Amino acid sequence: MGGILDGERQYHIQTLPEEVGRYVILAGDPGRIPKIISYFNNAVQVAYNREYNVYTGTLDGVKVTACSTGIGGPSSAIAVEELVKCGADTFIRVGTAGGIADQVRGGDLVIASAAVCGEGTSREYLPSGYPAAADFDVTYHLGLAARELSEDKDGCRCHVGIVHSKDSFYGQVAPETSPVSYLLHNRWESYKRLGCLCSEMECASIYAVGLARRVRCGAVLLAIWNMERTYSGEDDTKNLDTDRAIRCAVEAVRKLIAADRK
Repeated sequence: MGGILDGERQYHIQTLPEEVGRYVILAGDPGRIPKIISYFNNAVQVAYNREYNVYTGTLDGVKVTACSTGIGGPSSAIAVEELVKCGADTFIRVGTAGGIADQVRGGDLVIASAAVCGEGTSREYLPSGYPAAADFDVTYHLGLAARELSEDKDGCRCHVGIVHSKDSFYGQVAPETSPVSYLLHNRWESYKRLGCLCSEMECASIYAVGLARRVRCGAVLLAIWNMERTYSGEDDTKNLDTDRAIRCAVEAVRKLIAADRK
């Protein structure tokens, strides 16, 4: 009797190897995938199961895939695991985040060079103390693309550095409501003092899988606001439009394709 993983298609994302490109753009929201594939050529949907909306097309003549992952680490890790089994080896997460560092304003882009493992999924891949780091080449090309798309004004800048990954959205935005608020506040204060740029929910898990499976991962995040500035009464900009982050991811893939061809 075969097990649940013995089918021809991947168990969760329901794809075949020939339906997936080497380069993959990941997004949490299934509704963000149509925006991403609008920049692809000849994109077609190859699977849609649970939170996994998967399209494949081309960029510069090379097969590329866009896949949604849902919210949080467990579902993101599943997507990367199964996409790797289909032959993918380069992943860029494009998502949203809340700013922590004072210089990050709503609308800014953040390139996540590494992530604080404040979630649980990475523990299934990394020993305690091992960093959830992005691939250098992916980060480098994301940084180049982000700078090309940025301006030196509030809500239009880009930053490269460490981000915080968590499991509980409300543990970030309303920590005072948690029975362990004293722990959340203390940890948060340390992240602020260390210059952590923003907080989100998937990077650490994706990077952990990438390190374990020896594939390249990186991320570009739209800071939709800066909660520290808002809570302290400082001016901030707010932006929910992910188009610049999506364009950054697409241009980074193009740059990686060109570099990998050399």
